[in-house]
Formats: sequence, C-alpha cells, structure tokens
Amino acid sequence: MEKTEKIWMDGEFVNWDDAKVHVLAHALNYGTGVFEGIRVYETSKGLSIFRLKEHVKRLMDACKVMCFDLKYTHDEICEAISATVKMNKKVDYVKPCVFLGGEAVGLNPINVPVKFTITSIYLGSYLGKEAQEKGASLVTSSWFRPWNLAAPAGAKVNGIYVTSCLAKMEAKHRGADEAVMLNAQGNIAECSGENLFIFKRGKLYTSKTSDSILEGITRNSIMEIAGDLGYEVVEDEITRIEMYTADEVFMTGTAAEITMVTKIDNRLIGDGKPGKVGKQLAEKYADVVRGKDPKYEKWLYRI
Repeated sequence: MEKTEKIWMDGEFVNWDDAKVHVLAHALNYGTGVFEGIRVYETSKGLSIFRLKEHVKRLMDACKVMCFDLKYTHDEICEAISATVKMNKKVDYVKPCVFLGGEAVGLNPINVPVKFTITSIYLGSYLGKEAQEKGASLVTSSWFRPWNLAAPAGAKVNGIYVTSCLAKMEAKHRGADEAVMLNAQGNIAECSGENLFIFKRGKLYTSKTSDSILEGITRNSIMEIAGDLGYEVVEDEITRIEMYTADEVFMTGTAAEITMVTKIDNRLIGDGKPGKVGKQLAEKYADVVRGKDPKYEKWLYRI
C-alpha cells in the first residue's frame, strides 16, 4: 500500500499525518463503524470509480443497520469520494468509513457523535502478483463467519471483521494466501474478504446471501457478466466436498478483483491450474472496469 496526501474528514481535507481521532473513540474501543472499499481504474476517458453508487448505497444501508445518523445524501457522498480521488495523485482504491467518535467509556452508543472519513490509497494487487497470475492457495479456517443471529453479517461493520483478521492470520501462518470461512451450518460462507464461486457440472455456484455472506458488489457484477456470457449462475448452499471436487474455484472482491484458486486444504482444484471459465470472466471483468465494453458503462462513475 502507498499512502496519499490528503484525507477527507467530516467535509474537510486534512494532511495524511493529521487525520487523527481520540484514543477513546467508540469505534476504536468497540468496533462501531462501517466501511466500504472501492476500486478506481484508469480508462481511455480518464479515471473511473467502479460501481460507486452501489458502494455508497451499501454504506448507507450499513449505517441504517447500525442506527448511525448520517448527515449526507447519497449524491453528496459520491461527490466527496470523487473529490478525494481527484485531490490525490496515485489512487486505485478508496475507503470511506463512518464511525462513532467521542471521548467517553461505555457500550451505549446513543448520542455518541458520528464521524465520516474518506481515505484514498494505491493498493495494487491485494493478494500478490503470484496469486493473481498462478492462482491462490486456501485453507479452511477454524474461525466461522459470524452467524446472522450473532451479528449483521450482510453489512460491512468494522467489529465483525475481527473474525476475518483472525482467519487471514491463520491462513498466512499455515502457508496459504487466503482463508475459507464456514457458516454455522458448516457450509461455505466466504473468504476473509472475498466471495467464493465454484464451477461444477457446467454451472457456476455461489453461496446464498442468507448463508452469512456479504452481498459483494464484485460478486453481483460477475453474476451479471457470467449470465451475459451464457453461463447459468446458481445461488445455493455449498459444502466443503463440493468445493474440493469443483472443476474450478475463484474468489471475487473489490480488493482481490477476480482471483483463481488452485489449491484448498492441500487438495488441487481441477488440474491445479487456473481454469478457463474463471480466466474468461477475469479478462472480461478487466475490460469492463476499464471502460472497454460500453454495455457496462452504467457501472462507471467518471471523474
């Protein structure tokens, strides 16, 4: 990651090193915040933020789940994110975060001030160049994806991602690139920060939104693109056995984009090489986000 120059904080730009909160901020102590990660791409017509409107809608929905009083409209947030990208020089990723500040101790979040920041960075390849090109290795984590009755799994709430951090660390300690997380029923939920697809019996499968997953925007994009390419996409429960014996497996996420999976729990997926369906979708996705297919212009927020 490479830092940039300016960060947007509650309507004003401040220098990177001056973007600070109090050590008693409620979000720092109790995880009461929501966030998004959004990719920025170079196109022939300049910079474009991919599916910005959908990301902002999901951010606002998460604020509603957390009962945050967000004093900005959808359009105002889009404009602030766009301005933050333009304010900085080298940007490929934007992270808006709405969180509770304050200087008091206590679990009660009522009447704690709501803060809003927008940070832009250069992220590069999230999982690394080798995993992107040759395929990633996964392990099944001992940490489960938070159950819908225990936490709002469908919202990007800061505190929920502690479990994802534990799963990611476990995977790295075990020599893998990423972790697969199961849900309370023992079926596939998602990875620490990505949704999962398998290709089996000529169809694409991905976990249902009720299976404790985040309804990923990249996931949604690939479902539509795959359908346009003639593939049948099924949302269903996926077992570990179905994952192990799939012809292809790949991850989708804003940071990870489309990353093929070639090994899970020391078992080769297919022939152990990136599959043709996943590669086709990855190549098509790369064209879409860079504005090379006018059919998907609706997803590009030009700046």
